[in-house]
Amino acid sequence: MPIAEIKDLCKVYTMGTNKVHALRNVDLSFEQGEFISIMGPSGSGKSTLLNLLGCLDRPTSGQYLLGDQDVAKMNDDALSAIRSEMLGFVFQSFNLLPQLNVVENIEVPLFYQGVPASEARRRATELAGKVGLGSRCDHKPTQLSGGQQQRVAIARALVNDPILILADEPTGNLDSKTGEEIMVMLQELHETGTTIVMVTHENEVAMNAEKVLTFRDGELVDTKAGNLASRRGSAVL
Repeated sequence: MPIAEIKDLCKVYTMGTNKVHALRNVDLSFEQGEFISIMGPSGSGKSTLLNLLGCLDRPTSGQYLLGDQDVAKMNDDALSAIRSEMLGFVFQSFNLLPQLNVVENIEVPLFYQGVPASEARRRATELAGKVGLGSRCDHKPTQLSGGQQQRVAIARALVNDPILILADEPTGNLDSKTGEEIMVMLQELHETGTTIVMVTHENEVAMNAEKVLTFRDGELVDTKAGNLASRRGSAVL
């Protein structure tokens, strides 16, 4: 059974007297442990799809099943709970809180779940070590490189043990070498069974996934196998 599935999904935005069809009758399923990249030109619908998968927006019509729940018609409070409990987000701009250190930034999702402070600190510290930042737990974002900040963001996305990680241009603000390191980390997460959906406009980045979906004008126009490396350290940007 897929962990996430969308059926006949449509999203229409009204702009004055015009209607913009951002997504048109999209059908997709995401299996446990898949690493899928979504690409396409500006206006293709890829970001709209990621927002819908992330419960940041609602479809105009169609179904979105996450686990065994139909989230397409949930109210704002229910969507917020789904985001907190079932999803992890990695953004191009990192979205770290500048006043918090590494561990405190990783802890943020657990705060909203009401996890006891001692348990939140234990989980966050453990994840900081796993992403290679164990010696920088007390550092603020301004004291970290772009790649280190993205590592914090990945750890934060993992801390609530989500069923789905959504990555929006995760290498977009990074140089090629650092971007390659982040892609290797995502591949390693995939190898442990983490389900990842990544949006990118770069073909070289997209091909590092297991499967590549291409969108154009709100429609899925191509599906092909990616070049997911089978051994550590072989991501290509």
